[in-house]
Amino acid sequence: MDSTSTQALTSSAETVTVPVIAEHIVRTPGTCWGKPRIAGTRIKVEQVVIWHEQMGMSPADIVSRWPHLTLGDIYAALAYYHDHRQEIDTDLAEGERLFEELKAKQPSILERIRQRKADASDDQVPPR
Repeated sequence: MDSTSTQALTSSAETVTVPVIAEHIVRTPGTCWGKPRIAGTRIKVEQVVIWHEQMGMSPADIVSRWPHLTLGDIYAALAYYHDHRQEIDTDLAEGERLFEELKAKQPSILERIRQRKADASDDQVPPR
């Protein structure tokens, strides 16, 4: 399947094809770096994947936390992920790699405080 996954509606005379994912998932150059996101929001498919797959949130949990989303939005995001798993997983891995790279370049404030304390204990002032 692709991002134009469809669902068939049948009537006695004809079959009409209605795009399902396309009404929920969009890509807009210049918005969220062109990544697939839930239409009308800045919530990317990869964020929904993290909440669901890595944090163990159910679709209902996600909707209760972000009430402007619908279950249809969440299920469409998850369907998009399963149809484009390699692309999304690559984006997630790249984001993790970038995070680790930036973290290595910039120690946390707690690490800086610990280092200052360690340096201060090394610089004892001799008594008078």
